[in-house]
Formats: sequence, structure tokens, C-alpha cells
Amino acid sequence: MTIRKTILVRVYLAFGLMVLGAFAVFAKMLHLQYVDGGEWRAIADSLTIQERVVEAARGNIYSNDGSLLATSVPEYELRFDAMSIPAEDSDIFNSKVDSLAIKLSSFFKDRSSRQYLNLLREARAKKQRYVLIKRAVSHQDLKIVKTFPLMSVFKDGKTRYPGSLVAVRQNKRILPFTNLAARTIGYKNDEVRVGLEGAYGDYIEGQSGAQMMQRIAGGVWVPLNREVEVAPIDGSDIIATIDVNMQDMAQRALQKQLMITNADNGCVILMEVATGEVRAIANFTKDTDGQYREKYNLAIAQGADPGSTFKLASYLAALDDGYIDIHTTVDIGNGTYKVPSHTIRDSHAPKKSVVTVKEAFDESSNVAITKLINTHYGDNPSKFTSKLHSWGLNDLLGLQIPGEAIPLVKTPKSRSWSKLSLVQMAYGYEMKLTPLQTLTLYNGVANGGKMVAPLFVKEIRHLGNTVEKFEARVINKQMASKEAISKMQKMLRSVMVDGTGKRLASQLYTSAGKTGTAQMADDHRGYGARRYQSSFAGYFPADNPKYSMIVVIRNPRNGYYGGTVAGPVFKELADMVYANDLSLQGVFSGKEVNVAGAKTPLTLKGSKEASAKVYEALGFKPTNWNAIAHNVDSANKGVPFTEVNIKEGVVPNVLGMGLVDALYTMENAGYKAQVTGRGKVIAQSLSPGEKLKMGTQVLVQLN
Repeated sequence: MTIRKTILVRVYLAFGLMVLGAFAVFAKMLHLQYVDGGEWRAIADSLTIQERVVEAARGNIYSNDGSLLATSVPEYELRFDAMSIPAEDSDIFNSKVDSLAIKLSSFFKDRSSRQYLNLLREARAKKQRYVLIKRAVSHQDLKIVKTFPLMSVFKDGKTRYPGSLVAVRQNKRILPFTNLAARTIGYKNDEVRVGLEGAYGDYIEGQSGAQMMQRIAGGVWVPLNREVEVAPIDGSDIIATIDVNMQDMAQRALQKQLMITNADNGCVILMEVATGEVRAIANFTKDTDGQYREKYNLAIAQGADPGSTFKLASYLAALDDGYIDIHTTVDIGNGTYKVPSHTIRDSHAPKKSVVTVKEAFDESSNVAITKLINTHYGDNPSKFTSKLHSWGLNDLLGLQIPGEAIPLVKTPKSRSWSKLSLVQMAYGYEMKLTPLQTLTLYNGVANGGKMVAPLFVKEIRHLGNTVEKFEARVINKQMASKEAISKMQKMLRSVMVDGTGKRLASQLYTSAGKTGTAQMADDHRGYGARRYQSSFAGYFPADNPKYSMIVVIRNPRNGYYGGTVAGPVFKELADMVYANDLSLQGVFSGKEVNVAGAKTPLTLKGSKEASAKVYEALGFKPTNWNAIAHNVDSANKGVPFTEVNIKEGVVPNVLGMGLVDALYTMENAGYKAQVTGRGKVIAQSLSPGEKLKMGTQVLVQLN
């Protein structure tokens, strides 16, 4: 074969292979298109079109008095669809885009009108349909932006054009009272559940909706349709037991005392005796900058030796078992009591060596209670510990919020039980109880022996309808005999008259309680570090208890006795609650009210509904709700009043108001108040009746 023929053969073979390859490629293309095409198109669509979750608005959390503690506020991400007006109608776009740029610049004040104009024109030139304008825009601002040129549906002659505004809703969780009961309200994320937000997340969250989104150039996801395909269902509302005013009082009283005593941390809990509903719970811990913040729920999560406040349990057990009576005497000698390998000491030398049980409790004698418990239960310590367990002191309270510390009340079967355990437990050591667990014990005594579990949530509602109601769960129907409970109540009352709490007593109402001082164990040095926990637990009024309370302050550096460190918080909060709770003041309507010839009672502008409630409780009959009169109608006990109507975007008249009412009125009208002075409002920087932008700051002067 010649060289020429050989070359031709090779050429033909190569050409044939190329043709066969082309046929193979063509066949593969046909297979992909008609056999596997559906599968591959689905994969392509999944990469560019997806169903995305539309978050539901979380339910609100309300306080016992109806105030809003937590809510979801819609925020919007504003985007611009530069091609909502067809290309052939570009003259319409061009005629309005300058005005839009000026409006956006003037409203948001983040770019010049020239910068906005360049952004919008460039988006039009590039045919962009999802250009970011602004993030975190409020609903009020969104309504205003919708009025700008091009942004909403409009007509030009006979042609109707869709708006260019694309508003992507997002929900922002806010606490209207900022840090008020913040730790109890809590939060929830993928990893942590805290407080009411965490415990009732399944109710609060609602059901998410869905929307089809498409990925465009730059990896940006754009909604295929302006409307949501599956609308979300908003969450249910939680009605908490917290009272906003009492919570505010509790936080202020606790924080002030923590600063005075220079303590590490502290907590206070205020509970309604009959229902177990927690009206206030405050927790503060000193931060690295020296400021006190609510970082940890000490009230429910901090288990520790309760110290002398636990003596109530020891005395109640001995009273119930019939071993002692109020007038039983005990010899405390010089204030020391020797037990195997240890000596129990009183904090102060006794005035006399033989005292009654009542006197020992008044002065919080460690020697007296350890001697009594050791004498009567030393041969059978299980009888003592079994009674404590029968009251539920070693069980979790089963709270409605997570994080409760596990209590520890030893028995002779406990691994750590020793010859000292019984006498140590008698005055509150070798055990772990949280402040709320201790308060539940005191609340049971105040309640006549009926121990109930604390409540944080009263009700769950959806769209105004009740989904579920919660009532107090009874832990123990009758902790001890009625006689023993009555004697214990007398001893608690005596502490405030003759004992360590007498400086905390009020002349306006009766109270009952017990001071507590306990050394805090250090992980490395035991009790050698001389760190203390100061506490006070009790209830008021003593003759008809409505509220129980506990205050615990840990590691104070300026004093450490419970009566002088924790006691002042109890007194201050109890005084404020008494002054604000009209049900504790008796029946006013039956009292004679002498108003003839008197000056007009001081009546400020405010809520008609709230004022009517106060007037009714005090026995006054308002005669003129619309204007302030000059004289009081003595025959009808009339009181003048001015109703205040609040309109968003209209500056209200707050002259003559107190601070709380002025702030409430201004903020509900949409304005930010900056306050100077004290007393009543005598001047405001914005004229009443003016229509100004929401969020404008107004100076309010008090005198």
C-alpha cells in the first residue's frame, strides 16, 4: 500500500470516528432532554426557585394589669423594582424619579438626593428588580414611603402602573419596659430557652407561612409574587402574673440596696398569698463595670443554704409534733452549745440564759433551735426529715418557666449524712433551697397551712379567646395542724414587734417575718472566706395576709445581718405596695368625706377609665368629665376631670400632668420625651395640636 493510500485510510477512519462521536453526543442530548429532562429541570428549578418560610408574628406577653411586657413589631426591608414600569413607558419613570430621590433623601437622611437618583437610574439601566433602599424600617415609616412618587399603584392618564416598592416584612421582638422583669420574660433561640418566652415558645411562635422565592444575579433571593402564598398564623398571647408597677418598685428597691451594701448579687420575689401568683421578681448581679444588671435568675436557679429563715420549718415541725409550745423554755447558757466535734454559737451574747421558744425565735438564737431539735429528734432524725419532705421541700416546684434548681433536704440515708447533719439543718445548713422554694414555705404558713406552687402565667389567649387557664397547684393541703400554724404565725408576727425585725415594722399595717444570715461556702476555702448571704422572708398584712415576700442579698460588704441588709428592701417594697393597693386600705366609701368649703382636690389630666376606678374606690362621684370646674359639688362629692385624647402624629397637651402620665401620652402619640425637673409639667417644647413627624423629640419641663 502506498503512502498516499495509507493517509487516505487514516483520514476516513478519523472522519468516521468523528461522525460516530457526533451521533453519540446527539443521542445523549436527546436522552437528557426527553428521558432525564424532567429530573434535571427539577434540579435546576430547586437551585433557582425555593419555597421560603415566612415567619409568623410572635404572640404578646401581657402583665397582670394588662400592660404589654413583650411584643413583636414589624420591621421592613425596603427594595425598589426598577422595571415595574415597562421599558416603553420610560418617560413616566423619568418624570417622577427625581421627586422620589428627593423624598427618600429628605425622609431617611442617609444619602443625598443625587446619590439616590444615581442609584435609581442605574437600577433602571441594569433592569434590576430588587435594589436595596433601606433596612429596619418601621411600619409607620413604611406607610409614609408608600406615598412617595412611583412607590405605590398609580394611574397616568388611562394607564395603571404597579408600585415599585417591594417591602419584605421581618418581625422584631421588643420589650416596651426594657429591662423590667427581663429575665423572667426571657428569650428563645435555637439553642436556649429562658423564661416565659422559652417555656411557652410553642404557643407564642404561631405557625409560619410560605412564599416562593427566586434567586437572581448576585445570589439575591426575590419573591416571585408580591403576596405570600401561605399566610402565617400569628402566635398566642400570654397573660403573666407580673404586675408592672410592683415589678418596677421591686427592682428599684433591690438595686438601691445592692449599691448601698456593695453586694455581689441579690433577688426579691413578691407573691400573692392565696393564689401563688408572682407579682414581682427581680434579680441583679454586679457586672464587670460595677453596674447591676439582670443576668441570671437567682430567685429560681440559685440553690444555697437558706440559713436562719429555715428556722421557721424547724420550729413548725416541733410545734406540730407537740414537742414544744410558744411558752416552752430552753436553756441557752452563754450562747454556745457543744455537739460532737463542733460548737454552735449565737451571733450575740444572750441577755438571759433561759428563754421561751417565742423569745428564742424573736432573737434568732442558733443555740435554742439546735438544742430543741437535737433533744427531740436526736434519737430519730428521720422523723424530722420526713416531715420536711412531706411539705415538699425536697421536690421541684414544677414552675412554668425553666431553670429551677433541684432542692436538697438531706435524710439519714443520704451519703453525706453525718452526726452533725441534724443540728446543722436545724438552723438552715447542709441543704440547698432557692429563694422561691423558701418563699413557698413561708407563703404556706401565711395561707393557713395550704402550700401552693408559684404561678407565672395565668392564661393563654389566641385572637382574644382563652386557650388555657392556669390556677394554683396545691402542693400540700395542710402542712401542719391549724394550732401549730397559728402559733407559728404569732411567732413570725412577734419578730416584727419584739425581735430582729422590729426596725422594719410599719405603723400603718402589720407584718410578719424572719431575718436570716448564713455563711456562704467557697468552693476552695469552705466557710473560711467569711462571705455571707443576708435574707428576709415574711408576709403582710399579718392579720389578713395578702402578699408574701423574700429578699436575698449575697456577699454584701457593708454589713451582713439579714435585718439590716435584706430587711430594708422588704420594708420599702411592702410600704409601696400597701400605698398603691387600695384593697389593703379598707372600705373608703363608708367613711365620711368632708369636702364642703374645701379646695378642689388635685386632679390631673389623664385616662378617664383609670381615674374612674380610683374615684369609685375612694367614694368620690365625678360630676364633670369634660372640663375642670372651679368648685366641688359637696352634695355629690364631685371631682373635676379633663379627659385626654391621644392621636398618633398630633402633639398632645401634657401641661399639668404628672411625669408618668406625660410620658405615656407623648410616647403613645409617637413622640420621644426628654424630661427635666420634678413635679407637674409646666412647659413643653412642641405646641399642642401640631402635626409633626413621628419620633420627633419633645422637651418636657416639670416643676
